[in-house]
Amino acid sequence: MQLLNTLYVTTPESYLHLDNDTLRIEIERETRLRVPLHHLSSVVCFGHVMVSPILMHRLADEGKSLVLLDGHGRFKARLEGPVSGNVLLRQAQHRRLLNNPASADSCLAVAKSCIAGKLKNCRQVLLRGARETGRDEDNAALAVTADEFVRALARLEHAPDLDAVRGIEGDAAKRYFAVLSLIVRSEARESFTMSGRSRRPPLDRMNALLSFLYAMLMNDVRSAVESVGLDPQIGFLHAVRPGRAALALDLMEEFRPLLADRLALTLINRRQIEAGNFVERPGGACVLKDDARKAVVTAYQERKQETLTHPLLETPIPLGLAPFVQARLLARTVRGDAEIYLPFTPK
Repeated sequence: MQLLNTLYVTTPESYLHLDNDTLRIEIERETRLRVPLHHLSSVVCFGHVMVSPILMHRLADEGKSLVLLDGHGRFKARLEGPVSGNVLLRQAQHRRLLNNPASADSCLAVAKSCIAGKLKNCRQVLLRGARETGRDEDNAALAVTADEFVRALARLEHAPDLDAVRGIEGDAAKRYFAVLSLIVRSEARESFTMSGRSRRPPLDRMNALLSFLYAMLMNDVRSAVESVGLDPQIGFLHAVRPGRAALALDLMEEFRPLLADRLALTLINRRQIEAGNFVERPGGACVLKDDARKAVVTAYQERKQETLTHPLLETPIPLGLAPFVQARLLARTVRGDAEIYLPFTPK
């Protein structure tokens, strides 16, 4: 499996078009970037970005997705070629949502696994933060919350239904975000304090940074789900709604701490992202400035190249390939080839 690049276009009024076998980006009629198409898996455009119809057709022909997001990273549309999903796999996936006890049990098992992965990975973020902050009071608070995650995992194992699973996840998320800013370096903490998770729009700098990273992660996970032939709209944990990629949201849960939360903390603590990299808009929305977006995109791409050992396969893989590996493991569970889905929880 090859880890191809995702091209993120964040500069307003950019114009993307096809130049032989190369994607060319122009800004004010000046060429700023050329990328061979065979290096790309998808193109993601933030805000007002123009794309030529010829390039759209070529991307569709080659099975490369074109994703349109608004300036905040909220999903707007996705263009791709004919669906190449495995119809038998999708039938098995749909059968798991039928209203019968066996289907309910299998959905609950997958949902529990996704949230168990998230809780374990969040706990690792907190424990690592407690080791690195060097402040006794903060370390103690982070350790206490990490211990609460152990108890949450125990409750999750015995959760009787999806509502109970969602309740455990929601309570853990509140506790997690309440202490996440304790991992931020002292002099930047006031600028990156968050009073909980806020979205659409994000209301503080930390939430703005996390939302931007989550938008890129969501695109990668959805691509992974579709690459194995699963239906991204049919989830096990997240409720099915029109236009909602519920299964991608399910699989995304275990990757939020690894590919977004830890990266956000690293960018702040290494001074790659600072308070001046954000702008507050009327109504309270907080967004990244254009130059900061480029820095975050670069760091995210570099993070995906880092190698971790897969706990089940016991093989080193680039972190960016982990969603694709997990999508394959999830497909095995849906087909009935594996008894249970095991989330990605590296140490």
